[in-house]
Amino acid sequence: MSAVLSPKTLTTLAMFGLIAHVALLSMPMGTVNAQAMKPIQEPITGNEELGDLSQPPQALAQFYRAFNTRDLKMMDENFAHSDEVAIDNPLGGIRRGADEPHKMYEGVFKSPADVHVEFWDYTIHRAGDVFWAVGRERGTYLDGQIVKNLNVRTTRIFQLINGRWRQMHHHGSIEDAKLLGDYQDVVRSPSPKTLR
Repeated sequence: MSAVLSPKTLTTLAMFGLIAHVALLSMPMGTVNAQAMKPIQEPITGNEELGDLSQPPQALAQFYRAFNTRDLKMMDENFAHSDEVAIDNPLGGIRRGADEPHKMYEGVFKSPADVHVEFWDYTIHRAGDVFWAVGRERGTYLDGQIVKNLNVRTTRIFQLINGRWRQMHHHGSIEDAKLLGDYQDVVRSPSPKTLR
């Protein structure tokens, strides 16, 4: 069976092809490359050498080291000191402002949940002095004496400020409603830990 296309159909198909070609050519090359990227499966745990904090993977490693070692000073160094900082997180809702990361992570670190996470299945994208990392966090937290798994979809956005990357935005979401509720209950529990 053969298909015969009318001149009008051929013209329409050619126009769609031309539009797609022009759209592809007008995209920044980094965007084209990012769309073809294969997600990185080797996790960032915070145990990596921090080395040169002007490199995106080291800025991410610094965040996960600060988180997993409960180091508020390092966490403050990782985030920008700007009122443009915004966090949209399963624990704190939407928070905006320079002091919000400290307040939110201080609450997590003092909680009895003893949360530990690593970043995996991610891609890093860069446009000038901004990079964003899109992936997943996996880890564990304590619910009493029971260790539970934690899975979070995560995006972190950094800006290059004075030669080093500073986090400007974090968005995290937990798909499983029961896991989200259980995790929120444990972290918000009234039995706080003391920080070192």
